[in-house]
Amino acid sequence: MSGIVAIVNLDGAPLDAALLGRLTDSLSFRGPDRRSVRVIGNAGLGHTLLRVDDESPLDDQPYTDDGRAWVIADARIDARSDLAAALRTRAPHGCADAAPDVELIARAYGEWGEDCAAHLVGDFAFVVWDAPRRRLFCARDHLGVKPLFYARIGDAVVVSNTLECIRRHPAISGELYEPAIADFLLFGANRESGTTVFRDIRRVPAAHSIAWSADTTRTRRYWTLPVDAPIHFRRAADYSDRFTELLQCAVRDRVRTRRAAVFMSGGIDSTTLAATARDVLCERRGDFFLQAMTCVYDWLIPDAERRCASLVAAHLRMPIRYDVRDNEMSIATWDRVAVRTPEPVENPAAYAAAVAFARRVAPESRLLLYGEGPDNALTYEWRPYLSHLAARRDVTRLVLALSADLVMHRRVPLCSSIRRLAGARRDAARWREPFPAWLDADFAARCGCVARWAAQRHPAPSPHPFRPRAYARFDALLWQPLFDYCDISSAASGTEIRHPFLDLRLLRFMLALPAMPWCRNKLIVRRSMRGVLPEAVLRRKKATVGVSADLARVKAFGFPRLTPTPALLRYVNPRRLPPPPRTEVELRAALRPLGLDYWLRERERLRDQQETADETATLVEL
Repeated sequence: MSGIVAIVNLDGAPLDAALLGRLTDSLSFRGPDRRSVRVIGNAGLGHTLLRVDDESPLDDQPYTDDGRAWVIADARIDARSDLAAALRTRAPHGCADAAPDVELIARAYGEWGEDCAAHLVGDFAFVVWDAPRRRLFCARDHLGVKPLFYARIGDAVVVSNTLECIRRHPAISGELYEPAIADFLLFGANRESGTTVFRDIRRVPAAHSIAWSADTTRTRRYWTLPVDAPIHFRRAADYSDRFTELLQCAVRDRVRTRRAAVFMSGGIDSTTLAATARDVLCERRGDFFLQAMTCVYDWLIPDAERRCASLVAAHLRMPIRYDVRDNEMSIATWDRVAVRTPEPVENPAAYAAAVAFARRVAPESRLLLYGEGPDNALTYEWRPYLSHLAARRDVTRLVLALSADLVMHRRVPLCSSIRRLAGARRDAARWREPFPAWLDADFAARCGCVARWAAQRHPAPSPHPFRPRAYARFDALLWQPLFDYCDISSAASGTEIRHPFLDLRLLRFMLALPAMPWCRNKLIVRRSMRGVLPEAVLRRKKATVGVSADLARVKAFGFPRLTPTPALLRYVNPRRLPPPPRTEVELRAALRPLGLDYWLRERERLRDQQETADETATLVEL
């Protein structure tokens, strides 16, 4: 992980080196191991480094290979051999496989210019100052795992992967952007890909690049998730073999160290990730350390995770650390929690608990692997798949799909799925949230909240012909809250979270799988782990919890009464807030005004502290 910041005066005015230094210093929490600053005329680049991988000491930034284009990056470039080979093909002395990530980015920019991001694979946010062209260029990775923000202030541009770093620029106002506040209160997250909660600061959307010069600004989307044709292999074993090969490749690219930890529940996804990480580390010579981290509850809610996770840890011969969450300070005890998030979040105390646990793990491993992805990519969509085959009049494939489903799942195809359809409709109605009547009427009118609500309830149809829901679930906006959560938690704890199942090569494979039989009960994952994980885990279905931990806490400890800060009254009518929540849907809605109020209070408190510090500094000077 790195902290990055760039300032450019597009009118050619000299750069304020002291300001660049202060902004770089503010990134020390992201990179405590190295700090460096470079001023190149009217441009300045700052970088701080957190050593996560074994090659991190080689990551010397800002980087240049020709003294003309300078690069700073928070990046992990995958498929490095393929990229290096492509660069060597075009320029025989282009790049070595073992080159640092920032050098690969610099070489790619040198070869392909503003098209370079389309040739990269991995998680990245980077900035290039092209001095001869007097051009500032930046790009963000395909899914938006790495954050990247910017602000244009007159003739100056500030870019950073940390929102609060840009806020420290003296010309940036603290004025809030009301549509982002509206989206948070309506949906729990901003639904505009290019904005933040602050009016002056914008977000580079996932899979986008931006280039600034003295008289132009170009914003471009360089990638869209492809719609691939269905994968059809001759043998059933070929599917699981290919899945295993791609997952190992994804883990190998993400684990470049001998010390790692895995967020591991007792479910099939995270245990598969743990087993694969162990196999990858075993390939390398020498000792390694791989630890499982498991969130458990002893009394608050029914929880089978400890038993299943401990079974897998013993089977894989890896240590396991339990994060017992029963007594986590949450909801009813927010007044005892102090946590800073750049933008409002629904449950600040959950961030505080995650950060505290990650800090305890960090001395043993700074690299954490997260198993999110298959629940979305392997959605069981039998009706679109059969309809796709029928529309193509592919009778052979249709018969093979039904027979494979019968043989591999040992049950009559579709019977249980059809029975569940009516129940799924009832569940959808039960989880449908009503429009919040507690929004301030003037605020709701200013932001068009009713129209925003309606637009979210009627999304555009998915272009995928046989996996429409799975494809739609990888809209970058849906993943932004998770990536923000991981980034904030990582930065605050001195760790880095990586997502092997979201590797683009593996993701495209999962989205091209025939739903029957491979997506039902995530058969492709279970088949790939036969003989690797215990049978009890392979046979275990996805756990369902009747009551979430947060709702259980409300029932056990109560829900706090909102005493709104004056700033909240611009957005919320507290007299219309409903009684304490009794269901998951009610809780989800009730958390948002509470979370916004907490964030506004913390913002006021920090502003008061800064004013006091400024007054003290003035007195000292006098």
